[in-house]
Amino acid sequence: MRVSAPKPERPRPGKRRTSAANVSESFDEHAATYDRMVGANPGYHEHLRLSARRMGIPNRGSGMHLLDLGCGTGASTEALLAAAPDARITAVDASKEMLAQAAAKTWPPTVRFVHADAEDLVGAGITGPFDGVLAAYLVRNLTDRDATLRAVQEIMRPGAPLALHEYSVKDSPRSRAVWTAVCWTVIIPMGRLRAGSGELYRYLWRSVLDFDGVRGLTERMRGAGFEDIKVQTVAGWQQDIVHTFLGRKPGGTDVVDPALTVAPTPPEGIDVTKPE
Repeated sequence: MRVSAPKPERPRPGKRRTSAANVSESFDEHAATYDRMVGANPGYHEHLRLSARRMGIPNRGSGMHLLDLGCGTGASTEALLAAAPDARITAVDASKEMLAQAAAKTWPPTVRFVHADAEDLVGAGITGPFDGVLAAYLVRNLTDRDATLRAVQEIMRPGAPLALHEYSVKDSPRSRAVWTAVCWTVIIPMGRLRAGSGELYRYLWRSVLDFDGVRGLTERMRGAGFEDIKVQTVAGWQQDIVHTFLGRKPGGTDVVDPALTVAPTPPEGIDVTKPE
């Protein structure tokens, strides 16, 4: 599939170009329309639930404390709650308006929302220890990815799982072409129509193309101290575009159900296990 990438757009006068440094402000501006946007994406919610299930949280999460890092409007929180309905969940986001949208929904008393920057969790009083962490569409938006992953590892219990639910297309020309085609024919025009601006979604397109490949992100996780790294993609048009990157903090006894986790990524390659 051959798709010509569009020429880079210059921001309109007076308009800020979205980057990792100011993306939370852009999410503030789009919070009211964000659920409608992602709701139009086939598989969006099911893929989040799939990544949460792949964490292998045992016993419905009974007695466990889980962290939803970068919870946005709460879709990933819903996914984590479905996988572990008896766990306590702390959901964190740097965007006040996205967090307000999440908190306005109906939740059990075991779920709490905290406004905090993922790159300064301890400074915000989020110290764990956590029995599992889900971070959906987060790492790509960080300015210091390695330091944040190391900090997350430090507030996890030994043996606890980390699931990064994330786009990764750098290693696949086909995936890059499909991603560009869908962004410029569907996602960006829909953003203009529903949110009045396509800038956040142009940033989404750019940031995914610039982000780590599968090999790069798995190595980044290893560098942060995680082990037993495993990768699996999803079904539908996002196959080989969206993945679950699963790792585990060393030590202790495994707190995951091995029947729910996925096969290891071969260390010599970047093959990704296909979805069930």
